[in-house]
Amino acid sequence: MIPPYLPLPPSDRVLSPRTGWTRAHWEALADHLLEAVTPYASPGQAQIRLPGRASWSGVALDGLEGFARTFLAAAFRIAGARGDAPHLIERYARGLAAGTDPSSGESWPVLTDCSQQMVEAASIAIGLHETRPWLWDKLDDGVRQRVAEWLGGFVGKHTWDNNWMLFQTVTEEFLKSVGGPYEQREIDRGLERIEDWYVGDGWYTDGGSRNFDYYCGWALHLYPVLWSRMSGDTERAVLYARRLREFLGTYRHFFGSDGAPIHHGRSLTYRFAAVAPVWLGALADATPLSPGQTRKLASSVVRHFVERGAPSPDGLLSLGWYEPFLPATQPYSGPASPYWASKAFLGLLLPPEHPVWTEREQPLPIDEHDVTAAIPGTGLLLHGTRHDGIVRLLNHGSDHGAPPDDPHYAKLAYSTRTGPEAAEHAWPGDLDNHLALLAADGVPSRRTAIRPLSCGDATASSSHETETGAVITTTSTVYGPWEIRVHEIANGGADTVREGGYALADASPPALVTGDRWALARRADGLTSAVIGLHGWERASLSREVESNAFGPHSAIPCLHSGTPGLHVSLIVLSGNEVHPGALREAITVDVSDEAVVVSFPDGTSRTVPRGGPRG
Repeated sequence: MIPPYLPLPPSDRVLSPRTGWTRAHWEALADHLLEAVTPYASPGQAQIRLPGRASWSGVALDGLEGFARTFLAAAFRIAGARGDAPHLIERYARGLAAGTDPSSGESWPVLTDCSQQMVEAASIAIGLHETRPWLWDKLDDGVRQRVAEWLGGFVGKHTWDNNWMLFQTVTEEFLKSVGGPYEQREIDRGLERIEDWYVGDGWYTDGGSRNFDYYCGWALHLYPVLWSRMSGDTERAVLYARRLREFLGTYRHFFGSDGAPIHHGRSLTYRFAAVAPVWLGALADATPLSPGQTRKLASSVVRHFVERGAPSPDGLLSLGWYEPFLPATQPYSGPASPYWASKAFLGLLLPPEHPVWTEREQPLPIDEHDVTAAIPGTGLLLHGTRHDGIVRLLNHGSDHGAPPDDPHYAKLAYSTRTGPEAAEHAWPGDLDNHLALLAADGVPSRRTAIRPLSCGDATASSSHETETGAVITTTSTVYGPWEIRVHEIANGGADTVREGGYALADASPPALVTGDRWALARRADGLTSAVIGLHGWERASLSREVESNAFGPHSAIPCLHSGTPGLHVSLIVLSGNEVHPGALREAITVDVSDEAVVVSFPDGTSRTVPRGGPRG
């Protein structure tokens, strides 16, 4: 239900039978977000200093971030209205003048190597390009010169070797288009670098390690395509469009039927920025989605957050997921960081008469049938179920460079309805969606660098080495809402073994039940997380945490335990339907030989997992 404090138009169930949202809803939400930040603007509008925890960059840069990221939403709103937004044009024109005037008392810090200013400069450059006829071209000559000089601080500077390289590319391309300072080799450098990161299937890694998350869409696809709009480079535009189309072929499965994105990766506080590549596909004519599917997907994601408290009653986007939740942020996250969500309004660049706004909403695959999608280059396997609209991501390849202390990458699985246990007081417990070897003092092993082994059809496999030298090979095979995990542990010593399922959170404690080698947590709405030991497990338990999960203050994790390392087979369930663990354990059979594990399901279907894990 849309909160009453949001000034949105009535739902249109004729044009948009699934979400009720139209272009007017998007415009109204953009206006509401932009109006809500005005009390926090400095007199000259160059700084927007929002309440909340400061980032590690300091107050001045947090204020610049507030300007730049809201300017991105304002720019899409201005361009979408063909300049009929004089209050926004005047507000941000004043901010540009004051932010680049050293005597204003609000001036922005100059760009230095690997500085946060680089991130914000790129947003300003994109916004200026998209609003050029109504804003840049109308600025005083002196202001234009100062803005170009400030953005030109990019020239000769070094960036981090990841998506940041594209900030330099788009900013200097804008400067090139307006006669400002630039270096062609620096523009080309970022475009050449992403070629090293392309892994196929439409996916890039963010930098040299296995960083697969939403940055692929809202950065590594977004900036090259927007760069091509600036540069007019048709050859590269065709390449980027082809990759974007392929990317969206699997990316559309990252969202539940209710619009919830899979809760995985970093910078999750950007929330509905996750739909930026969806709109980008329509903008670049590079999408497998129909116009009605594009709007349905984008609108359902934004509506999902709006219905759950983002923005809050004061109109602001907090540091968190639905409500404030700092463990879902990073040290670089400041009070204005969530406004990278502005990228979601990219669709406003498509004119009102475009089919994405005029055609009737159409269902997505998850709305009509179960889905399974493998992304071999990343080691990610998705499976979604129509009956409850949940999508689950099985992670056999994304480790963010293998920091063992990041719950948003280290887990075996993530979903659209659950989040990992992420607070410091619950970490490094490594309970949920993790197989741990427990030392004599109870300290769990960590999932470090992931070695992908295979990913295809309905099965994915990977291995990792623990701190003590044990090698754990895990194969996941899916069947409807079920995931069968086959774990083989080599060199495990005398450690005991523990595995957790999905952490289930809600506003009140869920029902907790344990049985013979199974455990489940169930919410009042029927959402159930269960683990069922099929082979090698001896007992089950339930663990509980408080204020550790982005989805609610109380959470529970069903767990399995064994005192013998070796082969373990478990059934992991996250479902909106009633689950009967005891019956499932009897109905699913597991045959183990020296060569393979054969899992047979009640309908006669079987899956064979080679011992040692399949090889790609």
